Amino acid sequence: MSVYNDERVPEDAMHPGPEGHISGMGVLPTALKQALVQPEQLRKTPPCNAGCAGGGDVRGWISLVAQRRKLGLSDASACTQAWNVITEVNPFPATLGRICPHPCEDGCNRGDKDGAVSINALERFLGDWALQRGLKLAVAERGNCSESVGVIGAGPAGLSFAYQMARRGYRVTIYEKQERPGGMLYFGIPEYRLPGTVLAAEIERILALGVELRLNTAIGRDVTVQQLRDMHQVVFIGIGAGAGLKLGIPGEDGAGVWTGTEFLSQLNRGSKLELGANVVVVGGGNTAMDAARAARRTGARVSMLYRRTRIEMPAIETEIDDALEEGVDIAYLTAPVAILREGGIVRSVRVQRMELGEADRSGRRKPVPVIGSEQDIPASAVIAAVSQEPDWEGLGELRDGKIWIHAGSNGALGDGVWAGGDALGLGIAGLAISQGRKAAEAVHAKLRGLPTQSISDGTGAADEPTPKPEYYAAIPRSSSPYRDVSSRLANPDLEVQQTINARAFFEEVSRCFSCGSCFGCEQCYMYCNGGGFSKLQEVAPGRYFSLSLDTCESCGKCVELCPCGYLSARPGLRSNEART
Repeated sequence: MSVYNDERVPEDAMHPGPEGHISGMGVLPTALKQALVQPEQLRKTPPCNAGCAGGGDVRGWISLVAQRRKLGLSDASACTQAWNVITEVNPFPATLGRICPHPCEDGCNRGDKDGAVSINALERFLGDWALQRGLKLAVAERGNCSESVGVIGAGPAGLSFAYQMARRGYRVTIYEKQERPGGMLYFGIPEYRLPGTVLAAEIERILALGVELRLNTAIGRDVTVQQLRDMHQVVFIGIGAGAGLKLGIPGEDGAGVWTGTEFLSQLNRGSKLELGANVVVVGGGNTAMDAARAARRTGARVSMLYRRTRIEMPAIETEIDDALEEGVDIAYLTAPVAILREGGIVRSVRVQRMELGEADRSGRRKPVPVIGSEQDIPASAVIAAVSQEPDWEGLGELRDGKIWIHAGSNGALGDGVWAGGDALGLGIAGLAISQGRKAAEAVHAKLRGLPTQSISDGTGAADEPTPKPEYYAAIPRSSSPYRDVSSRLANPDLEVQQTINARAFFEEVSRCFSCGSCFGCEQCYMYCNGGGFSKLQEVAPGRYFSLSLDTCESCGKCVELCPCGYLSARPGLRSNEART
């Protein structure tokens, strides 16, 4: 039995509908009949949209699939439309579905019920589904766009900018100094997390829009900055941060020591690195975690040194868990002070214990050395993955900061130059893609004389819709399957996480509460005494009923019953006001 105020509702009156939602609410509480509340239909920003680093309409594309039967869509048509919504802002769903730390899931209102919706797994499924079917990126409405656009760097920011400009009809040329595109997506992420074939396929779709890609072309060496300005009316800087920082300790110069980005780049190029039996990785971010796990796959014993605790570790939580599962040893509150060599060969690392003091500018407690705590640990190779920055060789005249570019709104630098991605500061790939898109939208608006408010806002605070979790059936969360540890270590390039199957995908979309947007549950329509709600003939996610207040009795039942928080009480109504 379930209790609503002073009335009991049989459990069989609360049965899940065809999409996992409750289709009957039973007897209404008496208290609802005494309120004077008029409703308003008000779509609200859900926490998933607010948390998406790429500014995607997460609820929008999930709703298309979850509500496909009500919308009259086949499974394939719903998935295609959902993929199109994603790729409006992000042309890399299969890629980000693998590597994004999915901040969109953090505030999911389903989290406290039976686990947040597996948004990342859903995006990955749609990304792979589209690749398997050869879906092409949609072209936006094209006008007379004769301007030429030059892009420096074929990483996530540069490719995103190029995509958004090309789909609007601009002539785009990308200049990439490496031998293949992808930037840190290719050179900085191991194959076991992001297969090169997946990334290459998603890049190829962008190039298919007519984007010209010039590889092995460095600005300042092969093309001067002035030549770039002469050839293009618009220049976008998306060079990323591929230069790893050194530790600044004795003994690090010489063979057997790499920065994290250098190590991963050489691995992804197929280089055979002599690591030996004991690898020490310094750092606690995602690059450090990737380097440690990649080194572990060579059969070496891997020790990570991190000067704070796990709580402060910036790496993705699941990546830390995976590293520990695979046998990586993590020494917290430990920092290197010297690399010791014999005959030029790395033999050990001298480390020092740390303790946490007062908070620094990052908001984290500052590590303080413990005097007299030094000890030596065996090492045959050292990977320093503490931080990274852009390589400005040949591009110095385009920047205005010491290390990072200080750009204006949407990456504007003035005089036809724009920037995005890690050139502005370190961030996740989803943020770089978003910055590339926003810069393109701003450029397009400026060139075509469009209002700047047409630029997508991206992330922001949620409007705090208040769904009612008890109104939804309990459905276990679907997660991406993992390969067992022995298989991972025996096959270094084998992808660890796998894509969920179609059945799990469709079950998982049904778990979405549709926070702040009508999903057509019909509660308002069924329980309105005055007949204020009418079914729409042409429906869409969030649009199933029209509301007329002419017959509203101000009983408030619809607001109280709305499971997703779409209906709200109209402001200003008082108990002594006449009903309209």
